[in-house]
Amino acid sequence: TGLCSILNGAVPGEPVKTDKNSRRGNWGNQIEFILTSVGYAVGLGNVWRFPYLCYRNGGGAFMFPYFIMLVFCGIPLFFLELSFGQFASQGCLGVWRISPMFKGVGYGMMVVSTYIGIYYNVVICIAFYYFFSSMTNLLPWTYCNNPWNTPTCNGVVTPTGINNTLANVTRSLVTGAAEVAVEVVNKTKRTSPSEEYWKHYVLKISDDIGNFGEVRLPILGCLAVSWVVVFLCLIRGVKSSGKVVYFTATFPYVVLTILFIRGITLEGAVTGIKYYLTPQWHKILDAKVWGDAASQIFYSLGCAWGGLITMASYNKFHNNCYRDSIIISITNCATSVYAGFVIFSILGFMAHHLNVDVSEVADHGPGLAFVAYPEALTLLPISPLWSLLFFFMLILLGLGTQFCLLETLVTAIVDEIGTDWIIRNKTVVTGGVAIVGFLLGVPLTTQAGIYWLLLMDNYAASFSLVIISCIMCICIMYVYGHKKYFKDVEMMLGFPPPIFFRVCWRFVSPIIISFILIFTVIQYKPITYNDYVYPGWSLAIGFLMAMSSVTCIPIYALYKISKSEGTTFLERLKNSCKADIKWGPALSEHRIGHYAAPVSEAEVEVRPLKEELKEKEDEKRDEISLTIQGSNGSTAHNTTPSA
Repeated sequence: TGLCSILNGAVPGEPVKTDKNSRRGNWGNQIEFILTSVGYAVGLGNVWRFPYLCYRNGGGAFMFPYFIMLVFCGIPLFFLELSFGQFASQGCLGVWRISPMFKGVGYGMMVVSTYIGIYYNVVICIAFYYFFSSMTNLLPWTYCNNPWNTPTCNGVVTPTGINNTLANVTRSLVTGAAEVAVEVVNKTKRTSPSEEYWKHYVLKISDDIGNFGEVRLPILGCLAVSWVVVFLCLIRGVKSSGKVVYFTATFPYVVLTILFIRGITLEGAVTGIKYYLTPQWHKILDAKVWGDAASQIFYSLGCAWGGLITMASYNKFHNNCYRDSIIISITNCATSVYAGFVIFSILGFMAHHLNVDVSEVADHGPGLAFVAYPEALTLLPISPLWSLLFFFMLILLGLGTQFCLLETLVTAIVDEIGTDWIIRNKTVVTGGVAIVGFLLGVPLTTQAGIYWLLLMDNYAASFSLVIISCIMCICIMYVYGHKKYFKDVEMMLGFPPPIFFRVCWRFVSPIIISFILIFTVIQYKPITYNDYVYPGWSLAIGFLMAMSSVTCIPIYALYKISKSEGTTFLERLKNSCKADIKWGPALSEHRIGHYAAPVSEAEVEVRPLKEELKEKEDEKRDEISLTIQGSNGSTAHNTTPSA
């Protein structure tokens, strides 16, 4: 046994490193979990939403409410979800054994993750399309001499301009950069080559959300590529995705740094960064600024999606998720700030070149990723290289989030059914979910796809997330009981949650979440896309999507109450709120204190009885022969070898 321990890199006399939960699986090591969670939290919003929000809400002054909200809402909620999933070793459905009546919250999380997973992969597939389109000597959105361009098209690059290697290229419709500047200043109509490439070539956008037109086959092909990549990376669950994130979670930082160094060396970059950071302190008194800060923290960290609970459920039981939550949350927010430098240095350069204000070229969302930034890249020497890097970074940022969204759904399904067959054939479930996700994404690849994508982005995961998170806090702190949960966390971590987090969980975070909800309702404006105003029927569909996740909560609660024991409604209500006998740590060796008594009765062991007896016999045989079967064996008390 000692020799095997040494061969496996463990200290002699200590348990060999193995999955604590041999049937369900764990992360290979803690770095995999942290990188996966960073990849999940750090997504496209960090690049295309935060810098613009910061610039619009007072520059450097916005950082103050942003970090206040991070400390009092972001990190506490992050820690709550991680500890919740890790303690029970269950996905977003299984954890609600804590109070079965609230299992509808888990179903709501699944619905939200489904919506986001559908449209998020469409954004990734468009990034794939631009990535492939950048594999050329001349970016196709550089000039206005293409069949899809209109007479109003005005490029920012002239044949004698920035890129001397393009001097021999001629075109008939482009005008000089000086004329473009005059046009922008005079606020007359100007469409850039990148905007026309986006609208008239990539999307072939229709005139109405109801006019689907044709499926854009190149986009459909890229969508298939996106789903195949996600499936292959998750083919063995966290065992395979945990290895992939070593690249997908770290390389975006390499690209950001390359683009940052290139950006700050450009003329006009300082002007752009000043726009991004110059504090406008008077805006701190504006409630909208605080609302935007709270909303951005909440949505950026991925709270209430179910992903945090799912990822934490694969941790070892005694992992320090308190430390992890602080590391991941701060990394996420620091990435947002860093991305702002990358974006605004390039936009400042473009504004300088056009001789216009930075506000004229600043944008957010798809407009930044697929129009403004690509156009700015055409001004750089060797522009295809910078374009390849930028879109490769977007792809990786998107995939990191998409992995967790898909794993959330798969884990919830597998944990809920829980049979040996489905656990052995988890890959089949992953493939099935991926195929369904691809088919549901097909309408978003039509000519009206961008309208539907933005509708889902604005409604499917907006106020519903806030409601889900608020109910989760109330359930754990007040229905289950804050004292019991604090003891659970202490049993898991070896120390109770710091008093700051106890106060935040009980009072501060729910108040901030309620503020976000009220702010979201007050600030609501019907969605538009450029000059297009969405019709009423499409907004109704948007609200139905938003409500579909929230309505899971009361519907399941009523179902659970009706099925609970009791003669009166109050008795049924009380019984449906009471923690299930299976609630608690998944493995018997961790069920101590008041969790120890019902183990044999409730059969809370994750492994079936026959398998457990067989493994105990194998273990005895191992002890007699002083050998261990396989590399995943263990000499720890009560720990069985992997099946």
